[in-house]
Amino acid sequence: MPLTDGDTASACAAPAGGRAGLGGRRGAHGRPSAIPWTLLLEVGGRSGAENMAVDVELLERADRTGEAFVRFYRFDPPCLSLGRNEAAVGYDRAAIARLGVDVVRRPTGGAAVWHEHDVTYAVAAPIAAFGGLRQAYRAIHERLAAALRGLGADATLALHRPSPPSTALHRPASCFATPVGGEVLVRGRKVIGSAQARRGKAFLQHGSILLDGSQEKIRVVSRDPQVGGETTLAAALGRTVSFEEVVDAVVAAWDDDVTSTALRRPPPPSSALFLDPAWTWRR
Repeated sequence: MPLTDGDTASACAAPAGGRAGLGGRRGAHGRPSAIPWTLLLEVGGRSGAENMAVDVELLERADRTGEAFVRFYRFDPPCLSLGRNEAAVGYDRAAIARLGVDVVRRPTGGAAVWHEHDVTYAVAAPIAAFGGLRQAYRAIHERLAAALRGLGADATLALHRPSPPSTALHRPASCFATPVGGEVLVRGRKVIGSAQARRGKAFLQHGSILLDGSQEKIRVVSRDPQVGGETTLAAALGRTVSFEEVVDAVVAAWDDDVTSTALRRPPPPSSALFLDPAWTWRR
């Protein structure tokens, strides 16, 4: 079955409406019941192609077996990830080559993210675990916001606003440029950018939690750079925040049983797709 963007959520464009929950299947009283989660923690980084291939592999497994996964990882080398339907023509490929920027096109939609000083998370699970894609998008962000509040950040969810004009999808811009409904903000500025895709009865939601640095690299390689609206945990808290610290906070806030397991290191076979220039620069 083909991979498609989420019915209602793509990177940096939250689903409109939908009743939010805290995850899990809802019983007669509307309360979520716990589901078991497998935690996959990769402190050592992978390339952009390998990371996207692993996320797709987890999505396929969730669709096939009904399992639920939450994964935390890094990019090595730092990487520019483009949304699945983003127009590549907006980026200066000569500048990208000159600067040696690693680029990958995600299996999910939306706008670009620069992955360097961040924690990238991925959730792959049956859609029914949250009741729907809208509910999953908001529920996962609620958990992430709770984790950031546990670290001392004043994290809230953005209010719903009308979606940007369709022409905005063809202009290069950081995923963090404009917050939309259900996304995680600190002091009114976006600190997490997320995306969804679905396959059959399962969905993938992954995103970047900004620890430090900036999204300036996107503007450097864009033909028509847009002003960013991001913030970082370091800026919000006035101190350095580690990868491990964020992961521990998210796991503590996850609200379901989480069992840690090892993830095999060899790159999945689908890495070839994400290494193919025909995929990366297809639009």
